[in-house]
Amino acid sequence: MEKIAVVGAGAWGTTLALLLAGPDRSVLLWEKFPDYARQLAGERENVKFLPGFELPENLDVTDDLALAASAPAVVLVTPSFACRETAGRLAAAGCRGPVLVATKGLEAGSGLRMSQVVAEAMPGVAWSVLSGPTIAREVAAGRPTAAVCAGPDEKLNFFFQDLFSTGHFRLYTSADAAGVEFGGALKNPLAIAAGIVEGLGLGDNAKATLLCRGLAEMARLGTALGGQERTFFGLSGLGDLITTACSPQSRNHRFGVAIGGGQPIEAYLKGQESVVEGYHSARPALKLAAGAGVEMPIVSQVAAVLFEGKPPAAAVRELMGRPLKAE
Repeated sequence: MEKIAVVGAGAWGTTLALLLAGPDRSVLLWEKFPDYARQLAGERENVKFLPGFELPENLDVTDDLALAASAPAVVLVTPSFACRETAGRLAAAGCRGPVLVATKGLEAGSGLRMSQVVAEAMPGVAWSVLSGPTIAREVAAGRPTAAVCAGPDEKLNFFFQDLFSTGHFRLYTSADAAGVEFGGALKNPLAIAAGIVEGLGLGDNAKATLLCRGLAEMARLGTALGGQERTFFGLSGLGDLITTACSPQSRNHRFGVAIGGGQPIEAYLKGQESVVEGYHSARPALKLAAGAGVEMPIVSQVAAVLFEGKPPAAAVRELMGRPLKAE
């Protein structure tokens, strides 16, 4: 079989490439920066994003996007802010798909889900999306994990389900791409909020309260924009929220803890190699919520902390002081 291409050599992209590189299949991993692509190919380890995991012989590394575009299937794992540009370049290079969109986020400005971005940038290309509670290092280490593949083409969902499922990675399918993507995107700013609560030392009661009410926000907006309510209580909603909001390996959680502990936001972000997606998703989420007439008080306070200089403790006080009502 021809090489499956994984476009994006961050921690998650490298992990998905490792999953795909089975005994009867080879993989092409695309890295944007030529110098680092050569380093990956030479050292056979992603020391920057996924240290400690050897790249097998049947996993090749390239910085040639046209080569990745020629693969029979492409897994797109760029940061959300690079999704449109990269998808457009794939299309220009002749990529005919299918594409599995494994990026979780919302496009700045438009608020579009990543599959919508791909559909615009790659007209006519078939796609599915991948989401769920997937800490990269745990998946790479072979720890039991389940995720969900969703999209309008049931046969394509089954194709990717068969392609990725292993003895430790179990993939479910769904027709609700909107719900799956909103779950994967909206949990990120909520995970920042949970980290802030932890950084402030407010305790487990406060964190549990925030996660429950955050899940309600996620479901309100997601269903208003076409998702199915049940999806938000599955792997890509509740499952991903728990993992991202609680795991010390979660970038969004660590970011929130740092903010709650008093670390300056810009200084923290400048020191990170990996992208904190919740930082980029908060404002598009609020724009979508305003257009749909949906309240998102927790995400609103997260945005006020991130972009308006609001002290985290003041944001918590304002949430606790909201008018009382039925659950």
